[in-house]
Amino acid sequence: MPDNRLIQMNQWLDSLKSRWGLQPASLAPASADASFRRYFRISSSHPQYPSLIVMDAPPDKETVLPFIQVANLIKEAGLHVPLVLEKDEEKGFLLLSDLGNKTYLSVLSPSNAKVLYRDASQALIQMQSASREGVLPPYDDATLQRELDLFDAWYLKRHLQYTLSDEESNQLHTIFQLIKGNNLSQTQVYVHRDFHSRNLMHCSLNNPGVLDFQDALYGPITYDIVSLLRDAYIEWTEEEVLDFLIEYWEMARAAGLNVPPDFADFYRDFEWMGLQRHLKVLGIFARLYHRDGKANYLNDIPLVLKYTRAVASRYSCFKPLLRILDQAQRQSS
Repeated sequence: MPDNRLIQMNQWLDSLKSRWGLQPASLAPASADASFRRYFRISSSHPQYPSLIVMDAPPDKETVLPFIQVANLIKEAGLHVPLVLEKDEEKGFLLLSDLGNKTYLSVLSPSNAKVLYRDASQALIQMQSASREGVLPPYDDATLQRELDLFDAWYLKRHLQYTLSDEESNQLHTIFQLIKGNNLSQTQVYVHRDFHSRNLMHCSLNNPGVLDFQDALYGPITYDIVSLLRDAYIEWTEEEVLDFLIEYWEMARAAGLNVPPDFADFYRDFEWMGLQRHLKVLGIFARLYHRDGKANYLNDIPLVLKYTRAVASRYSCFKPLLRILDQAQRQSS
């Protein structure tokens, strides 16, 4: 079956060929993400942009407008993001500057992690310091709840084939209320929502390059640092995470961000935000497999589950969640 989107994209690129010195024969897949978007890399004879990225976002599935808006917003804050060089909003195509192919995930090691995470923390603090209420949609109670509901709908019910009892449903509801109460009480800032090793590019200047920011919201200050340090794709020891987190917290305080003055309080916020995120991610990874046929995300579930269990075990109010996870796992095995 012909790839109609690819045909349309090539026609669009042909119209830009002379302006950017595009070399159509070089077009090749660059990456795909967990959405319907695809990315391609194309060579160019342009002196400033020897390589460019083409985004394909099917307009019946999503719009490119948030990408353009958030790119401008966080670029103004000093972050290194792709430049939107050409756009066709109606057809869902963007021509972007290329930040390279070295993701944080591909280069991180114990010897460079402290420096790379310091760079990422500084970029995050720049974005958070530029935050203004009313610019991005709010990461509100309803949004947090929709995300938490993915855990039951897709991870428990669909993936593990486990149906909660009435008592377990009530327990989970109580836990969700506690988590959301904490999340919403935190200082609210711009939230990237996927600030992790696959979306950060290792760059020689203004490191890191930041990608996949189009779903940004205005929400809890610990969300992005949790995404970064309790990453679904790379694991660090608890001691290393604490070391990285303390440095971020100290930098945030120095920058005048409203984080708790006691690190113990900040760490609790970090943990509870992480629990919300990881319950959501369990649901999303299960959905990507069962609905979208993306089986590779199943490989990442064990680490996310490990994070979830670790936090749930440290707070007595989350113990029912551990029992639910144990019971669901037993039944599915």
